[in-house]
Amino acid sequence: MNENFYIGYSPKMSKSLARVVKTFVGLVFTAAIGLVIIFWLGQKPFAKSVFEFGTVKDFTGTIQAKPIPFLLIENSQKSGELPTFSRLPLVAEGKHGVGDEIKSLDGQKVSLKGTLIYRDDLQMIEVVGNSVEKVTQTVAAIEEKPESLGTFTLQGEIVDSKCYLGVMNPGNSKPHRECAVACLRGGIPPLFIVKDTGGKVSELWLLSEQGEPVNSDILDFVAEPIEISGEVSRIGDQLFFKINPARIKRLP
Repeated sequence: MNENFYIGYSPKMSKSLARVVKTFVGLVFTAAIGLVIIFWLGQKPFAKSVFEFGTVKDFTGTIQAKPIPFLLIENSQKSGELPTFSRLPLVAEGKHGVGDEIKSLDGQKVSLKGTLIYRDDLQMIEVVGNSVEKVTQTVAAIEEKPESLGTFTLQGEIVDSKCYLGVMNPGNSKPHRECAVACLRGGIPPLFIVKDTGGKVSELWLLSEQGEPVNSDILDFVAEPIEISGEVSRIGDQLFFKINPARIKRLP
């Protein structure tokens, strides 16, 4: 009888056939481990972005409604005799920008409850509904003129700021496109993400050439590699990019 012939219900297979099976199983296992390692090495790490879901905090500051809704929180450090501020963009819960009830408080000192969203040094507040209250204390008007940095042609990607900063991870690129478009339709301010040759990332708030929202005009270009020309300006620690959406150029 041929000892290499094996029937499944037999109690034991031949030694030579057992060696072949063991070798095959070992090779398959080794190949599987190798593929796992290759995929792991090729996987990009998640960004250091955080959404403090469930942790509601109290904030006090001055509403600056334009060009992007911000809460200006005075810092303990001053610049000479002038106060300095942390500028935190404001969004509503869900896929929505803040409404007129907050924008109508432009220049007013308020207290509000919200949840922090942040990525590296850029922070945002998701405002809890019906939590904004005007502070009766009179405050001096905060006047900060934009500092023009010049006209630039930049390549990058349009994202919705809320997801990008921490609500979703990753909150950019094509897999996130549908969510980003929904957020931008809801009024979430758009960011333009630019990476230089050294890998340093810059985040610029996108506006029209007139300094108005451009959400409805950029939806077709979200999460795609694009090139835009426009004026870059700075207010405090935030960068703004004024563009003409009709001149956006898709990149291959």
